[in-house]
Amino acid sequence: MPQRSLIIVGLGESLWDLLPGGKQLGGAPTNFAYMCNLLGDRGTVASRIGQDALGEEIAQTLEQLGVNPRYLQRDPQHPTGSVEVHVQSDGQPSYTIREHVAWDFLEWTPQWEELAAEADVVCFGTLAQRSAVSQATIGQFVRRATGALRVFDVNLRAPFYSEAVVRHSLEQADVLKLNDLELPVMAHLLGIPFQGERQCAQALLTAHGLKLVCVTRGARGSLLLNASQVSEHPGFRVNVADTVGAGDAFTACLAHHIAR
Repeated sequence: MPQRSLIIVGLGESLWDLLPGGKQLGGAPTNFAYMCNLLGDRGTVASRIGQDALGEEIAQTLEQLGVNPRYLQRDPQHPTGSVEVHVQSDGQPSYTIREHVAWDFLEWTPQWEELAAEADVVCFGTLAQRSAVSQATIGQFVRRATGALRVFDVNLRAPFYSEAVVRHSLEQADVLKLNDLELPVMAHLLGIPFQGERQCAQALLTAHGLKLVCVTRGARGSLLLNASQVSEHPGFRVNVADTVGAGDAFTACLAHHIAR
């Protein structure tokens, strides 16, 4: 008997990445939802765009990609978000993120309450919680998603995170996903001695009652651990063009398979 399509929600920012070669649809939750959709799930973006040309282009692009734009809110006062992406010689990106944009003003609505109740997985991070308005809405959504696997993909983007936001997000999460550069930053924020990746991941798992911690390691693969098992994978050798969205694709695959 075929499995039903899971409703997997990327909650937070939807924006344009302004890359050297032109603009691309982005935002970690948007990338995540698109990849889940490719995997056969009902990947859904819950975000907010401006009532402007860039916002309309996001809605149209998602629809063309087969992702339902129904849960995109329209903001009449604030513009659609954008990020200038600078790709370094090693393929690693740096970001200049526009502030006071539509996704800084996420609203709790009956439509989103309905989506939260139906969700099988919800994935959220720190960036969209940089404003008090969106932080409150994301918290409400995650609390109402009582039947969902809750994935906290931290996506630290300085200076748009804080110890308070990280702690609050960990309290609401089942799964923590972060990369090897973010791990020591998280340890410092939370007052955890950093004595190696495995020890730090274990400390986070135990201290916050998580079901799983996943650390991506770039060219060194990945580390996953839960209360009883540790799994390390060396990764696959590839020629790197740029790494924008790679972590979001990893999170989508992780969520897709855990939920099954």
